[in-house]
Order: sequence, then structure tokens, then C-alpha cells
Amino acid sequence: MQNKKIVWGLLLAILIAAFALRVTNIKNIPAGIYPDEAQNGVDAQQANATGEYKIFYEGNQGREGLFINLQALSIKAFGPTEFALKLWSIIFGTLTVLGVFLLTKELFKSYAAALIGAYLTAFSYWAINFSRIGFRAIMVPFLLSFSFYFLFKGLRTKKLHDFVIAGLIYGLGVHTYIAFRVSPLILVMLLISLIITRKNFLLNYWKHTLVFAFAMLVTATPMLLDFFVYNPQHYASRTSAISVFNSATNGGNLPLTIAKTFGLSLQKYFVMGDLNMRHNYPPYPLLNPIVGISFLIGFIYIIAKFLQLFWLRIYKGVRDEKLDVYIFLLSWFFAMLIPEFLANEGNPHALRSIGTLPVVIMISILPFLWILKKYNQFGHSYKIFTVSILAGVFVFIGLADPIKYFVFFANSPKQHQVFEANTRAISDYIRTLPQSEKKYIITGAMPRLTINYLNPTLPNTFYIYPHEINNIKVEGNEKIEIIFTGWDWNSINSLRGRIPNLTFQEHKNKFGDIFITLSN
Repeated sequence: MQNKKIVWGLLLAILIAAFALRVTNIKNIPAGIYPDEAQNGVDAQQANATGEYKIFYEGNQGREGLFINLQALSIKAFGPTEFALKLWSIIFGTLTVLGVFLLTKELFKSYAAALIGAYLTAFSYWAINFSRIGFRAIMVPFLLSFSFYFLFKGLRTKKLHDFVIAGLIYGLGVHTYIAFRVSPLILVMLLISLIITRKNFLLNYWKHTLVFAFAMLVTATPMLLDFFVYNPQHYASRTSAISVFNSATNGGNLPLTIAKTFGLSLQKYFVMGDLNMRHNYPPYPLLNPIVGISFLIGFIYIIAKFLQLFWLRIYKGVRDEKLDVYIFLLSWFFAMLIPEFLANEGNPHALRSIGTLPVVIMISILPFLWILKKYNQFGHSYKIFTVSILAGVFVFIGLADPIKYFVFFANSPKQHQVFEANTRAISDYIRTLPQSEKKYIITGAMPRLTINYLNPTLPNTFYIYPHEINNIKVEGNEKIEIIFTGWDWNSINSLRGRIPNLTFQEHKNKFGDIFITLSN
């Protein structure tokens, strides 16, 4: 009992640290709101205004509605702020730490393994980063870890309510992110494994299987009906345009293209990561050096054990339930890698493969477990040495990625650029102007989203495309402010030539966030 108190105390400390890493200075890091996030916010505001909370939002190439509807609730509670837009990412990112703990304990029957898994997830740059961005994809690792936890718990306890909970959670996944749609492959492979390893599995678990399937359909049906019956046209997203099967992207050599994208997908964990700073701190891999090496060792070990136990089952008739764990982990990893390596754009891609996050962490635990199992075989001196090394390793893991994020990423001008921080600077600036003054913001469709989200009710604010600048007119002594999100000398000179007494001003901070104003 005392040991369990220590375990739960350590878990609570890890969860508090995870939450802190995901919420600290959320207004300013990242420095801006990316237009895809802002689109969610604008749609959520519209849903609040009309009361029409959709299953699927058609804009921005289409997005499942669950996350946006949750954002609508937080925006209604806290207003149009960075915190409201990202609150659910913070929550789901933190809860994923708990999900990894529970699932790891269920799979490996070890509190030590579960604590290590929670720790690695809590301090992972990959996990921290997407827990601080208002993208719906953050729900995928959360739902997968919890649904699989209750599924494996149900396999152990044989209690129907565990299968009900697992199915209900899993069915919600179709309401999250397009990458979730390949996850049924994991269930198929797990079912095959269970039939292979457990005698009379279908006879003993047919009720449980049906209960899981029915519960899954309860939560998935609204989206499935919209997908297959009501609005199938909504789901014809740009995936076909970037697919490796598209001759325009594979250059007529499909095998070579898949080999390339698959190789990039695999190596991103420990060689070169996603080069998009919204997803990763390039060019570094997704995992820090220690976790990356640990993952590679664990990955090789799992493949070797899978081959060994599979051979014993087929040729020797040996049934070993550990085979279920190895097949499950490998199926999860490769299935959730599919959305990445079957797309030939922006690879390696940490967002499309976010569904692999929990399983990558769990595979990375295995070398640590091996060291802990060998610990009692060491002499006193070796035990002290081992404890010292492990302590140093966990201190490094606990510091490396947070420092990378909160120091190097946070202070990078490139980060300000990719998150279009100048649009947030404009949002702050226009709130300082008199409300009676007309404010014309010259910008394209996407950059204006952030400004619109943060200032949805600001009066006398007009969004103008560059080709519409001739619509700007001054009547009498009317005060106006014309704001450009970037340099556009043609438009600037045209306005200055047409409207007298316009004062030009460049607004620029130390990070290079820039916007231009003309005012009379």
C-alpha cells in the first residue's frame, strides 16, 4: 500500500509538471496564432452566435467538428483569447500523460514502466508542442491511449463495462482528425492476434466483442452517417492531391516514392525530424538523443520478440499472450504511420503521425525496464553507478526538451515567422486605436483570421484585399488607419498618392514581426 502511495504521488507530480509545461505563458508561446487555429476560433465564434454546432466544418479543406465545438465552449466561457483557443489542447495533452501511464501499466504489468512512460510523455517536446497549439489532432493520442487501456483492461477482467467504455471512447475518434481513420487496422491485427494466442477466444469473448462494436457505433454513427450518407462530398479533402498514389506526386515511380516517404517517416524519431517549426524544432529529431536511442533499441527488440513468439506459435503450438502486446504495439506504430508515409508532401511530418506518439513512448520504455530488471543482479558499486546514471538520464530528459521549447523555440525569430506573430501584433495594436476611427486591414484571407478571431466585435474594422484598396475613401475630417500585414509598396504608394496627408510608419520588434500603417 505504501508503494502504491508513492506511485500515485509521483504520478500526480508528473501530471502537475505536464500541465505546467502545457499552460505556462500560453498567450505568448507560440508567439502567434496560426491561421489554421484561428479558422477554428472563427468557426467556433460563428457556432456560438448561431447555435449551429456542426459535426463537420467545411472550411479550410474540411475539419471534424468535435474539437471546434469544444473550443466554442471555452471561447464562450473565456472570450476570444489564446487561452480559450488552446485550452482543450492543454487538457487533452495533459490527460494523454495519464492515458500512457494507465495503458503502459496494463500492458507491461509494471508501475515502474507506467511512471517512466508518463514521465517521457510529460517532458516530450513533440507532446508539449502540440499541446500548446489549437489543432484537433491532439485528441488522437488521448483517445487511442484511453480506449486501448479500457480494452486491455476488459480482456483481463472480462467485465463488459470496460468494453463499453473502450468502445465509446474509440468511436469518438472519427470526430477528431483524418489520421484516426486508419486506426481500425490496429483492432483488426489485435483481433487476429487474440484468436491466435488465446484458445477459444471468440467463444469466450463474443459478447465482449459485440458490446465494444456496439458502443463504438453509438459515438461514431453521427460522423459515419454524415460521411457515407448525407455529405460525402465534404470528405473529398486534399489527401488525394498529395497521395503517393497520385502520378503527379510519385513521378511515375510508386515503389521508390513509398520507400522514400517510409524511410523519412521512420528516421524522424532519431535522425532528422519534421522541418516545419510549427511541428518540431528543426532539424532535430522528434525524440531527444536518449529517448531516440531507447526507442530504436526497443523497436528492434519488439520485432525480434514478435518473430520469435510468432514462430513458436505457428511451428510449436506455443500460446504466449505476450505476442498480443508485441503485435499490438507494432500494429499501432505502423498503422498510425500510414497517414504520413502515404502522403508525399512535407515529410517527415510530425502532425500526420501524431497517433504514434503514445506507442513510440511505450516502445522507448523497454530498455529502461531491462536495466531495472537487471538491477538486483548488480553488486553494490554497480547499483550506485546504475542509480547515478539513471538519475542523470531522467534529469536530462526532464530538462532537454523543455529548454529547447521555452528557450530556443520561444526566442527564435523563425518561430515568430511561421506562426505569423505579426498578425497578433496587429490585433493588439488596433485595440489601442479609438473605436470611432476607421481601421482598414489590407491582407489576404488566411492572415486576417487571427485578427478577426481576437477582435470579433471591434467596431469600424474592415478587411480589404490588396486589389480592393480603391474602395478606401476619406470623407471630410474623418480619421482612418490603414494597416498592411507586410510590405506592399505598390498599394502603399497608390494610397499615399490618392489620399493626402497619410503618415507612414513601420512597426517592428526584435523578432522581426512587422506591419505597416498609414494614418491621417
